[in-house]
Amino acid sequence: MLDQLSVKNLVVVEDLSIEFNTGMTVVTGETGAGKSILIQALNLVTGGRSDSLLVRKGKDKAEIVATFILGGNKALQTLLESLDLESDDECILRRVISADGKSRSYVNGSNVPLSILKDIGSYLIDMHGQNEHQLLLRNNQHRILLDDYAGTKSLCQEINIIVHNFKKIKDEISNLKNNNENLSSKKEFLNHQLNELEQLDMTQEELDSIEDDFKVSQNASLLVEKISRILESLDHDSGVNNILIEGESVIGESMEYDNRLDSIQSLLSSAQVQIQESIYDLSDYLSKISSSEDNSSELAIRINILHDLGRKHSCQIKELLKIKSSLEEKLDGIDSSSEMLDELINKQDKIEKDYYKKSKILTSKRSTASKSLSKKVTELMQNLGMPGSEVLFHLSSPSQSIQLNGEEEIVIKVKTNTGQDLKPLNKVASGGELSRISLALSVVTSKTELTPSIVFDEVDVGISGSVAEIVGQMLKQLSARYQVICVTHLAQVAAQGKEHMKVVKIQRNGATFTEVTNLNPLQRTDEVARILGGIKVSDKTKMAAEEMIKSSA
Repeated sequence: MLDQLSVKNLVVVEDLSIEFNTGMTVVTGETGAGKSILIQALNLVTGGRSDSLLVRKGKDKAEIVATFILGGNKALQTLLESLDLESDDECILRRVISADGKSRSYVNGSNVPLSILKDIGSYLIDMHGQNEHQLLLRNNQHRILLDDYAGTKSLCQEINIIVHNFKKIKDEISNLKNNNENLSSKKEFLNHQLNELEQLDMTQEELDSIEDDFKVSQNASLLVEKISRILESLDHDSGVNNILIEGESVIGESMEYDNRLDSIQSLLSSAQVQIQESIYDLSDYLSKISSSEDNSSELAIRINILHDLGRKHSCQIKELLKIKSSLEEKLDGIDSSSEMLDELINKQDKIEKDYYKKSKILTSKRSTASKSLSKKVTELMQNLGMPGSEVLFHLSSPSQSIQLNGEEEIVIKVKTNTGQDLKPLNKVASGGELSRISLALSVVTSKTELTPSIVFDEVDVGISGSVAEIVGQMLKQLSARYQVICVTHLAQVAAQGKEHMKVVKIQRNGATFTEVTNLNPLQRTDEVARILGGIKVSDKTKMAAEEMIKSSA
């Protein structure tokens, strides 16, 4: 339960410290006194949205600290232990909001992300705002209420993730299909280009040498003439080769007379060997030149084909095999795109099956919970001045398409009198009826299994008379099991409280301040009388207020 609340520099609150007790605490005050500031402080300290405008003018930061007694809240204690935030039997939440808009959150003295503060806060306090009856006009709120009651909120979120993934893959498939249609003609064109290159049966060796070979074939007769002349000068009877052989022989004979000629003989021998090798190579070259001259026309045809392909692909002849490899890679990419499409379609089928599997579970749980919730709210409505009324959480027929939040739409239908037909809530309910339905829903759907404290912020708006007294009794009965904090403007509700706090706005030194006072029995009677009688409170009004408080004790 909430034990203490400390608020500093929050809007019109400068420094406020409040202690809370078990049972039902009512909070009253003039309109505009600042009752909503307390609710705002509790909302902020449990992870609500902050704003720099909430910091009191002239101050650099606002600070809210709330101390809760755990009292055996095992679920929360387990969570705190898992986060290394446990602290005996209490939990202290702290929120600091700077004037520059930045915010810091603390749990038991440790700095934590806002999401952790919000998660822990959800285990400590359940808040019902004064505008919740307006939210009932939105069908989406009907689903949220039912999922909260059924405990299917996380399952619904899982389904929404599945829907998001399904739509993402669906878009990928659509884009891939469109691309594949365009790629079909591209594939045909690439195959044509690849076939042209494959039919030539090229090798890199050929591509590297063909231009030189063609040049040789074009000048073969000239080369034959020149090489023949060289061979004749080297290999003729009076040629260089025979001269060297003869010279080496003469030197060999002369060495009998002078050994110093040995080195010269070696040089002549080496030269003769090289000349002989040159003769062999030139003879071989000459035979090839002679045959290439015969292939000149064939080379001309092939090199023209290769040049045409080179121009077509904007490359040199030597690079044609690289172009061929590139075409093969592009075609492989197109083929893999088709494989990818098949994989995506299979993945989409699996996601679709997962969606319908989990949606059926969600539908089943919602259907069971809707019957229970509808029955409980209907029973409460009989005591809230709407005898013969009925509230039904209606689930539409399952949709045949994949959609967010499950297969069915959820709409609250009501009938306000016996004999009427059930119709959508936003079509038949008046403002007062909405308030009463909202209050009944707030009581039934309070997260009592998790939260020991429940806050009602003027959820009794639009209610008066005997119904207001019933509302007060209902809240008081609830406080027998849970701590109830109720901001109210009704005397019938205020009289039911075990504790009574009054919020007052005062002016001091040109500044506005909000103060909260715990009322003693006499002050409480005066406050209930004020609510009953307005500005001028008569003795009869005070007596009525005193009687109202005594009868509720």
